[in-house]
Amino acid sequence: MPKLRGHHLVCLHFFDGEGYDEAFIKKLKDTLRRAEGEYVEISSGADDVCAACLHLKEGRCMQADNADEAVSKMDAKALALLGLSVADKVRWNAIQDKVPEIFPQWYLLYCKECDWRGVCEKDSFFQRLVKR
Repeated sequence: MPKLRGHHLVCLHFFDGEGYDEAFIKKLKDTLRRAEGEYVEISSGADDVCAACLHLKEGRCMQADNADEAVSKMDAKALALLGLSVADKVRWNAIQDKVPEIFPQWYLLYCKECDWRGVCEKDSFFQRLVKR
């Protein structure tokens, strides 16, 4: 059962095969393959995706100053919007069903300034949600 942190519960729905490097992309694909039709466990802090990230140092996101704190706040907001808590076990498809409901608020709060926005904008699910 994949372990995923809050913001990955939203953002992974827009993964379209791009990432930091081949190892990271492979990890994302593997995580999504394992999640499809199955349960995921909600993680606090670094999760299965983070494990392959070049910015993870000693269990913390070091992409930029205060990145770990910012990501933790984003995780908490994602969980609040989705009505989930750390340690919950939930079907991936159930999360996917909730994403369209929360997307307008998520987009305004996080997508506009996100470094990954250009990648997500290529994804058909993201495109459909933006047009709603």
